[in-house]
Amino acid sequence: MTAVTPQELKLNVDGSDAVSALLLRPPGARACYVFAHGAGAGMAHEFMERVAAGLCDRAIATLRYQFPYMEKGSKRPDAPPLAHAAVRAAVVEAARSCPGLALFAGGKSFGGRMTSQAQAIAPLAGVRGLAFLGFPLHPAGKPSDTRARHLGDVHVPMLFIQGTRDKLAELALLEPVVKRLGAQASLHQVAEADHTFHVLARSGRNDREVMSEIVDKLSAWIGATGG
Repeated sequence: MTAVTPQELKLNVDGSDAVSALLLRPPGARACYVFAHGAGAGMAHEFMERVAAGLCDRAIATLRYQFPYMEKGSKRPDAPPLAHAAVRAAVVEAARSCPGLALFAGGKSFGGRMTSQAQAIAPLAGVRGLAFLGFPLHPAGKPSDTRARHLGDVHVPMLFIQGTRDKLAELALLEPVVKRLGAQASLHQVAEADHTFHVLARSGRNDREVMSEIVDKLSAWIGATGG
């Protein structure tokens, strides 16, 4: 594993809220992934750290950051306009901190959805593609694809990495969504994984192996998409 210490940063969101960020940039980095956290856990969650470390080992930098509500210790996610502003601030900082690197953006669950919404409203400057780790297509037990309507306004490549047991994205609904998006979208299914990418013992795999699969796929896609 590459021994790289994350650089602590502060981002100004909408000229008022300042949020924390962590830049992990390996020597010889070939791209930077602007990596937003999920609704219930911040940028320092174990999942976020493992993905960042795995990408670091594959010569991909990451910029993790807090949404304003998480920075304040609130459990209620920000309204979309504020979340979108945080996404844009993080992309601007990634471009400033990693000049010359190909930029990609996305995140875990809520963070990925806020990133795609921001991109659909107005393109994120310099971002070549979006990658979602567990896209939250609908609330648990309430299957619907309405949360995907904005994706038709995203005009960069998209990667969906999704567990086959994810209760927030029934594959019977997600697969047609990805198909409608055409060649710019691809879906990678992680067998037996839930929304947190946890797998049961009876699957014959463990969470460490699943993490390697996720990071390998994300790294390969970034490389194939211009990073």
